[in-house]
Amino acid sequence: MRNLKPNAPLVAAALGGTPSRPPVWFMRQAGRSLPEYKRVREGIGMLDSCFMPELLAEITLQPVRRHDVDAAILFSDIVVPLKAAGVGVDIVAGRGPVMDHPVRTVADVEALPILDADVPQVRQGIEIINAELTQAQALIGFVGAPFTLASYLVEGGPSRNHERTKALMHSAPETWHALMRRLTPTIINFLQLQVEAGIDAMQLFDSWAGYLNEADYREFVLPYSTQILDSVAGVIPRIHFGVGTGELLGAMSEAGSEAMGVDYRVSMAAAAQRVQAKVLQGNLDPALLFAGDSAVRAAVRRIRGEVDAAGVGHIWNLGHGVLPTTDADAITRAVAIIHEEG
Repeated sequence: MRNLKPNAPLVAAALGGTPSRPPVWFMRQAGRSLPEYKRVREGIGMLDSCFMPELLAEITLQPVRRHDVDAAILFSDIVVPLKAAGVGVDIVAGRGPVMDHPVRTVADVEALPILDADVPQVRQGIEIINAELTQAQALIGFVGAPFTLASYLVEGGPSRNHERTKALMHSAPETWHALMRRLTPTIINFLQLQVEAGIDAMQLFDSWAGYLNEADYREFVLPYSTQILDSVAGVIPRIHFGVGTGELLGAMSEAGSEAMGVDYRVSMAAAAQRVQAKVLQGNLDPALLFAGDSAVRAAVRRIRGEVDAAGVGHIWNLGHGVLPTTDADAITRAVAIIHEEG
């Protein structure tokens, strides 16, 4: 590993060491639920804000200042590297990423640009973030997994069933693999520039992989996620997370990350039996932040017991992202409870 922050609890835990306190960060902690986020983003589009260094740094740092979490997660979006490469995409409020032109044929794949240049706005944002973070606070880089990006491209936007994506996989597998080979360098290049700029760890997000069965995941996704994680092997700690991926945890862990994220549908005890990774991340139900401190404390004690019994390392997180209507003070209290009990 490169010269990382030895006093950062998240880095210590991710590398299998003993952290100075239970490390905790929350997916989607940067934005959504924070009133200060809504103020600074007013009148500014989501994708635009990801390319404004001072703004993306401010949003990334807001939850660290407010909640005392042990890591910042780079404010970004899964489609940022596509936008940076020149793909026509926008994030439509209330819907999500929408493509100008879906990618469904060999010609579409061949026309898809590859990110092969710097993204100076992101690099500058990381430099601003690191100027404020302490040696005990890690910065986690953000990259979307190739299946999730491919699904947005094939469907043309968000999908409930991913039917066009699955149809392409099975009716034209050569086109599917060509698309994945086209996307993987873009993701790797976006990750590498974050590493060069100074991130301390990374998480590979696969938002939609949970819609696949294990056989399809292994054939159509795993080789490419492995290639992405391999690109920073031995450089920074790697976390791999997917939504609704309980049945895929074993296969996903074969991609090689030091830590595996676990969503709230799977117990930590079950996850520990399924994965190769020696560190787990998760898996407090985000809805419990609406249930009061006693419910959060009980869940934290239960999860801690499962992790201790399994004998694995642990990074605290939610089993998915912070819900938009979550009270910011409830998040702060949950972090304090985890630091006390976890």
